[in-house]
Amino acid sequence: MWFSFWRSRDRFTLDHLRYLTDQLTKVQIVNDVNKDFVIEALRSIAELITYGDQHDPSFFDFFMEKQVVGEFVRILKLSKSISIPLQLLQTVSIMIQNLRSEHAIYYMFSNEHMNYLITYSFDFRNEELLSYYISFLRAISGKLNKSTISLLVKTQDEEVVSFPLYVEAIRFAFHEENMVRTAVRTVTLNVYHVGDECVNRYITSAPRTEYFSNLVSFFRNQCMDLNRLVSEALKNQGSDSTSAIISAVDEIEDNLYYFSDVISAGIPDVGRLITDSILMLLVFPLLLPSLRTLDSNDMQSGVVTSLYLLCCILRIVKIKDLANTIVAALFYPFETFTKFSGGKVNGYTSDSGFTSVSQEPDENSAKCKAEHLTVEVPNSTSSSDLYPESVMSENNRSSSNLTLREVLLAYVTKGDDVQVLGSLSVLATLLQTKELDESMLDKLGILPQRKQHKKQLLQALVGEASGEEQLFSSENSWMRDSIGCELSTYLEKIKELYGLSFLCSDLVTSPRVPRFQVLDALVSLFCRSNISAETLWDGGWLLRQLLPYSEAEFNSQHLELLQVRTYEVSYKNSATALVKEVRGFWPDLLITVLCNEWKKCKRAMESSYPPKEPKCVLFPSPILSSEDDIPDSSSFAAGERLHELAKRILVLRHLDLICQALNQELKSTLPKIDDKHSRWLHLRIRPSSLPVLDPAKFNTHGKLKSKAFVDGRWTLAFRDEESCKSALCMIVEEINFLCDEVHRRLKPLLNLETSLNLSGLADEDSSTNTTPRNSV
Repeated sequence: MWFSFWRSRDRFTLDHLRYLTDQLTKVQIVNDVNKDFVIEALRSIAELITYGDQHDPSFFDFFMEKQVVGEFVRILKLSKSISIPLQLLQTVSIMIQNLRSEHAIYYMFSNEHMNYLITYSFDFRNEELLSYYISFLRAISGKLNKSTISLLVKTQDEEVVSFPLYVEAIRFAFHEENMVRTAVRTVTLNVYHVGDECVNRYITSAPRTEYFSNLVSFFRNQCMDLNRLVSEALKNQGSDSTSAIISAVDEIEDNLYYFSDVISAGIPDVGRLITDSILMLLVFPLLLPSLRTLDSNDMQSGVVTSLYLLCCILRIVKIKDLANTIVAALFYPFETFTKFSGGKVNGYTSDSGFTSVSQEPDENSAKCKAEHLTVEVPNSTSSSDLYPESVMSENNRSSSNLTLREVLLAYVTKGDDVQVLGSLSVLATLLQTKELDESMLDKLGILPQRKQHKKQLLQALVGEASGEEQLFSSENSWMRDSIGCELSTYLEKIKELYGLSFLCSDLVTSPRVPRFQVLDALVSLFCRSNISAETLWDGGWLLRQLLPYSEAEFNSQHLELLQVRTYEVSYKNSATALVKEVRGFWPDLLITVLCNEWKKCKRAMESSYPPKEPKCVLFPSPILSSEDDIPDSSSFAAGERLHELAKRILVLRHLDLICQALNQELKSTLPKIDDKHSRWLHLRIRPSSLPVLDPAKFNTHGKLKSKAFVDGRWTLAFRDEESCKSALCMIVEEINFLCDEVHRRLKPLLNLETSLNLSGLADEDSSTNTTPRNSV
């Protein structure tokens, strides 16, 4: 019988399929004698069914009539050889993957045959068998929809009570082999995206919910592995650890993208489960406590890794509550989360930062409970809070009393190069996080004025209440109220859900205070000589994003401070050092380098995204801080110094030009036609009366009673260039006429060489009959 199988036949015929099926039904035992035939029969049947599905429906009709899938299961039970399960799983996988007919897929999933194969006790000690099994699960999940998924679950009272495909797949979610983990994620995502409400309730009920907390626990362990690699790289800077760090970073980002894909499926409560797990198992006990100020001789790898991970989480995991809760946590004193992490969480002591690695997630990881803490927050309006330079002062507050936001700013002003870059990356990431409420960004001090003005202009245009006063009031009461409401909401959530109380007598302050803190920190950054040029580029990008349109928010004194400090300290020193390079190794290429880097610098400053990705903080570049670092005989090292100097002086020059332009703009009160749009006219509109002289608008305490005074910039669009120019001429003419008249009237008063005849001045005023007697 077995030799007849090998006779020449027309393979792709129904007769050949009938022959193979008949021979397979006659098999009563699988041994070394017939196992090759059984393997070949299984492979050939899969090939024929796939062919028939695309060319001849009678193939699959015969397959169903003879219940060949049942024969597959019977053969599996008879076999004691590992080769039969291997081929069987491959055969079924190939068939499922290639079948196009919904009717065929429906048959394959019926009669509980697939569930039997899914739950069969395979010997997974064989790695090849495990690989085939996972591929089999992935093939099934690829055909899931709201119709087919019902064939793979068991229900009771219209509720799912069993779903073997999902349960068996997540058993291998944390397998040591990356390919297995990836396949399991594919299976789960295919299940989530079906959108079956009953299945979703099953997934988000105990004990299946532990899968999400275990995911975060596994991710946390990967973060700890990364920190170990970064720490070793910083301590042994000559070692080639870049490839290992890159590999770890890739896995971490893949995990976060998987979290994001899970959330995008839109299953109720999954976002909350992931948010709680990330906060309770990673952010609160590990990342935030690691943002600690350490001694200068410490490599501070925990800080670097934590800053990078915070950026990754905010950039990739798109959950509004997660992003806003992390921001709200930045207003807590640093010591809060040190206390929060004082105990052991799943086998590691988190108050010492990243300390140990475990390969498997703890089954009870979601059961970690936070200590209930009550903390006092220092008054945010104190003078010491206005300037980041002072937050690290020994005479001020200790580092444990700083808020985490202040810790970030302290790193910008006092930290080393990687800490500066990491803090800038966090601020830039927060700035670009769309899930964050804009009022939260404003409280952080990093809300670009153009965003605030755009929103308020839209409200004014559509006629929303108080839109005009929101747009033009110098001190925006609406924004202050919004800040307090939004921030208070998330502080209350942190208290209710995570047991961290927040007491503060005056948390909500003027929006200018946090904004000036950030701007002052950036100004200090550009005066530092021990920071790499590339990091300064990131600081320059952030500063440009924050430059506002209103002189009330960024006055001329601030601009002058930025210009004077950067010019007198950094720019002059860099320029002097660059001039020395004219007599150095590379004078012939100096101009070329400057021209090339200027283009790059301008492009980087004007880009919508920061010049460097957050992961760059894990790969710090060496800084050539003095001539002693350059061997006399090394032209290559001298070239690196030349390149560094060029990049440094160009970013400072670029910022200087921006400041000059802003300074000129702030000093200008005349209307101006837009440089790029010749039909647009920019002008400033102020209140018709002097606010402080209008008692009807103010109460006895000097506070505004009702509608705010209008004071802001407008852009008028005309139908053609001539109309725009004509309007400009008319406005300038009227302004000049007014100014000349005021100057004429003031001349007798301000001319110190002439005795003043006040009565004569009053008579002249009355004779002109153009202004009231009590006017100037």
